[in-house]
Amino acid sequence: MYKAVASNKRKTVFIMVGFAALIGVIGWLFAYYFDDMSILIYTSVIAVIYVVVQYFAAGELAVLSTGAKRIEQKDNPRLWNTVENLTITTGLPMPKVYVIDDPAPNAFATGRNPKHAIVAATTGLIDIMDDSELAAVMAHELSHVQNYDIRVSMITFGLVFVVGLISDIFARMIFFGGRRGSDRDSGGGAIGLVIGLVVAVLAPICAALAQMAVSRQREYLADSSAILITRYPESMIGALQKLEKYQKPMRQQNAATEALFINSPLRRGFWNNLFSTHPPLEKRIERLQNAKNQF
Repeated sequence: MYKAVASNKRKTVFIMVGFAALIGVIGWLFAYYFDDMSILIYTSVIAVIYVVVQYFAAGELAVLSTGAKRIEQKDNPRLWNTVENLTITTGLPMPKVYVIDDPAPNAFATGRNPKHAIVAATTGLIDIMDDSELAAVMAHELSHVQNYDIRVSMITFGLVFVVGLISDIFARMIFFGGRRGSDRDSGGGAIGLVIGLVVAVLAPICAALAQMAVSRQREYLADSSAILITRYPESMIGALQKLEKYQKPMRQQNAATEALFINSPLRRGFWNNLFSTHPPLEKRIERLQNAKNQF
């Protein structure tokens, strides 16, 4: 388990460097195409500013996008006490606790670090889970906090958004702006146009695939970490089985926050399944069943 956490941290560094390189390549290609190297500078500055803002504001933005309401112990003692007991077990600070009024069973964690963490559960999840299963789900979410997955998810989301935004802006510039310089109509210009269009289309897809790869591995790790916290594999397996049985899309859907949830909150469909940030529930259940004797 600890080797997996260390491996994930190393992969995170590589992915962040990869994203930075991707943004730099996109900026350089379009700076070259438009014969204006200031584009590269502006692209890099905008990307850095956006990621910094995202780092500090993403948690609250995620809460707003899901319609979650903050609670205290008196509002929902069962959920609150479950989270409090788990934080005592793990030694984590008590996070802010939220409830989402939605019949779809789901839960998420976000925040930039354990001191500024947020955990939330839907009313649908609270209703269908017994006490041990609810503890397993919240242990899963606190595992994301403990493993700093919440920080990685925020930064990755920010970079994915930046790549998509920059690619979209440059694609529009190609179509409506044209190229500077004397070789606007030359073969080099045509080649540059093709390269620019390919980058504009493929860059967001590559970024989304990277986000998917990061999130899927971290879901497997959080499932296993939850069992180490609760010491009861059957609770985590049972919780995932109920999520599989009762899963439905949430009323307020936002693809940008999909990776935060324990299960995808989006409607099922070919494209959503193809680029889903979550591994199939049946695979997660199978992994835990095969490994439960090792915990």
